[in-house]
Amino acid sequence: MVNSLNIRISPTQFYTWNNYSCAYEIHEPANSASDGIPLLLIHPIGVGLSRQFWQRFRRQWYQTGRKNPIYNPDLLGCGESDMPHVAYTPQDWAQQLHTFLLTVVKKPVVIVVQGALLPVAIELVQQQSLILGMILAGPPSWPVITKNASPLQQKIAWNIFDSPFGKGFYRYARTEKFLRSFSIRQLFGSENAVDKEWLNMLFAGAKNLESRHAVFSFLAGFWRQNYSSYLACINQPTLIVVGETASSISKEGKQETPDERLADYLGCLPQATGIKIPGRNVLPYESTGEFVEAIAPFITQLEAVKS
Repeated sequence: MVNSLNIRISPTQFYTWNNYSCAYEIHEPANSASDGIPLLLIHPIGVGLSRQFWQRFRRQWYQTGRKNPIYNPDLLGCGESDMPHVAYTPQDWAQQLHTFLLTVVKKPVVIVVQGALLPVAIELVQQQSLILGMILAGPPSWPVITKNASPLQQKIAWNIFDSPFGKGFYRYARTEKFLRSFSIRQLFGSENAVDKEWLNMLFAGAKNLESRHAVFSFLAGFWRQNYSSYLACINQPTLIVVGETASSISKEGKQETPDERLADYLGCLPQATGIKIPGRNVLPYESTGEFVEAIAPFITQLEAVKS
């Protein structure tokens, strides 16, 4: 299918991981052959979030004349992928994407990962050689990504969410009042940026009540551990993109400035560069043009090295 923006979008396709059906789309420019390193997008986890988070990014990417194919999967529990009633971990999602790379993509990629799904990318890069580089869009605060969480507390939190109370809370969390308020307080730098397109995307993504399991797994903190030693072993070139008004939802990162966050990541990753752009915590969506402009030279440089 070719849309009005001359982007060729494959119909939703599916592959199997661990006997689950997992959805994905492939995007490429319609009027010319795909060219360049493919991009593998990793969407955030939250109420109503799925691969549709990247819709603005992919439009802007091709409007600037880029020709890289884009692989845009739904993580298990999200979008059109199966939604089993289980507690998901970064290892689960990384293994899902590992299979996706081996069976669908079958070529080296650049990972573009949003926010606190960074642990999924970290787990994936440990087991997958088809990764030429990484782009971290609004990564978590340094105190959060380098602190071990209590397994007991994680289990208690999951049990609370995985209860009639949690089901009721999720019903409330799907309302426009909650989604708008949370987006303004925690995600966007500008209240006006929380528009109908954003809210409608979340409404549609949260319609299936079974999507709560992935969200509650994230809220329970199964992704929380000290990843500093893992980050220090990532030898692929990595670009860190931080918002000028970046903030942290977790209390551990409340006092951290965007400059401090950027400096900590740059000091740990062996081959890292960094940049600040306008926006807060959902840069590919809120500051799409600036985000595309920030990452394009990094990908061009990787392509030059590869060729």
